[in-house]
Amino acid sequence: MRVLVGCVFLLLCMTGMVLSDSVPVRDGWRVMPTEKPYQTLVDDLKSAIKAEKMLLVTQASASGGAKGRGLTIPGNRVMGVYRNDYAIRMLEASVAAGIEAPIRFYVTENSDGTATLSWKTPGFVFGPYMEEGGEALRELAAELDGVFRTIAENAVASR
Repeated sequence: MRVLVGCVFLLLCMTGMVLSDSVPVRDGWRVMPTEKPYQTLVDDLKSAIKAEKMLLVTQASASGGAKGRGLTIPGNRVMGVYRNDYAIRMLEASVAAGIEAPIRFYVTENSDGTATLSWKTPGFVFGPYMEEGGEALRELAAELDGVFRTIAENAVASR
């Protein structure tokens, strides 16, 4: 188990370092570089999630784990966001799609002290289940695309 945790930690660290300064274009991803410091963007994302009446369901931070071990790596936080009414609609459309919830935001710290917000759009995340989920899943994904875009725009907005 410790080996698995160590491998996941290492992968998150490497991913954070790769994403932190030069995020390559990926299908289904949205990337919003900011001038905000890492912790400010994390805090602003939490506020934006709450403002959209969504829930912060999960959090994982390789940099937080590293700090606990006496190591310093660039800030890195994965934040899973969802809400029960969306979960019920998703499961009614496709039980298999349930593995994708919560949908995640990714905050990474850049070498210049700024931070970047990234996420896979719900429409992309649920793409493999569209045939099974039909119109109900397509509508849910489109609705969530808008919710996630609004959260992101509000999180990165200057205050």
